[in-house]
Amino acid sequence: MEEKRERKIPKRIAGAVINSLKGGVVPRIGLPYIAVGRKNEIAALLHDVDIIADGGASFRFIVGKYGSGKSFLLQTIRSYVMDRGFAVADADLSPERRLQGTKGQGLATYRELIRNLATKTRPEGGALMLILDRWISAVQTETARETGLSPEGPDAGNPLFEKAVEQKILEVIRSMNELVHGFDFARLLTRYWQASAEGDDEKKGLVLKWFRGEYTSKTEAKQELGVNIIITDDDWYEYIKLFAWFLKKAGYSGLMIMVDELVNVYKIPNAISRQYNYEKILTMYNDTLQGKAQYLGIIMSGTPQCVEDRRRGVYSYEALRSRLQEGKFSREGARDMLAPVIRLDPLTAEEMLVLTGKLSDIHGQLYGYQPGLTDEDLAMFIRIEYGRIGADSHITPREVIRDFIELLDILYQNPDRKASELLSSEEFSFAAPEMPGAGAGDAAGMGGRAGEDFAEFEI
Repeated sequence: MEEKRERKIPKRIAGAVINSLKGGVVPRIGLPYIAVGRKNEIAALLHDVDIIADGGASFRFIVGKYGSGKSFLLQTIRSYVMDRGFAVADADLSPERRLQGTKGQGLATYRELIRNLATKTRPEGGALMLILDRWISAVQTETARETGLSPEGPDAGNPLFEKAVEQKILEVIRSMNELVHGFDFARLLTRYWQASAEGDDEKKGLVLKWFRGEYTSKTEAKQELGVNIIITDDDWYEYIKLFAWFLKKAGYSGLMIMVDELVNVYKIPNAISRQYNYEKILTMYNDTLQGKAQYLGIIMSGTPQCVEDRRRGVYSYEALRSRLQEGKFSREGARDMLAPVIRLDPLTAEEMLVLTGKLSDIHGQLYGYQPGLTDEDLAMFIRIEYGRIGADSHITPREVIRDFIELLDILYQNPDRKASELLSSEEFSFAAPEMPGAGAGDAAGMGGRAGEDFAEFEI
């Protein structure tokens, strides 16, 4: 194991990884340094990626308990597909961001997706302008190759070159007219191309504002851009499909959108509003399977309860339940990874042991010290964590990681203390099954899990 801990990591990334995990959230950078397990799940999702790149579409649900690694898997796939030339957009649902709404909640989700639109060269998000400029630049390069003219040097401003570029752009735009809202989308692309050719940055900014869904009325869009259309709650998903198609034309492999925290649809108090949101999910699901969407992948994630609950969850919408419900043969350890719903089994103790070794090394590199934890210490930590009462069904990677980083912090700040001393102390191991009289520790050993399990319980 010692040989595996020599991989160097920049301090900026090490800090982001440790601080994010300590706070219980998934870091957006540095995931390859801490990735363990989930081999089958990643392989299944990457198989979808090949289908999308060939002009198909896919839709997957990732289902797991709080802290089981759903968000981590999403961010891992995000990194993978960007390396394969995809654009990626992700958003967390919330009370203000839904899939469908009457007060701008659906449009708010669209805005979040476009705000987080990312590519390999702009992984942090905000890549919309980069994508549009790259498209125009690619068209100019292709035109220069075909005509032998150049947009710079003695050919600069050559009307023949400009006309040839315009012709190529019009070819792309005309091919969009047959798609739903394609004519409107194409008009705005034309506006962007014209503003770019004229060097009008202000007009380019207004077109970007339109693409980001920031116009709240047709009147405002008419005054500023001369178009009588805006993106709304009802049609935002149609524009996502158009973006996926356009991105392929712009030289990308396709578009992957990731929607997390599906539980916020489950929590909508109004039954009719919930059903409208589930109807939107059904539309998206059907589009991907029936060929109505191209170059588009959709991944949604949530807890088992928000998916399987027959009263309020996704399965309360019969048309979705009949499409998504697990068959008779799938079980823990033998999941069908080709099904639309991927259920996350818990990481094994062995996988968590590998992860703690990686975290120990990263923590040492971040604070500039040589970790004193031995392989025996790591194994002892894992035995105690997985030996707690109820750990077989309730323990999650999030809890184990936070406990471990806390242990690393204490050892770093108290170099005279030994890991074995802390691990064998009554305060740490009080809930292990071999400890007699652990009744009071049962609930404590569950940490915040019991509260989470019953947080949404209703009479």
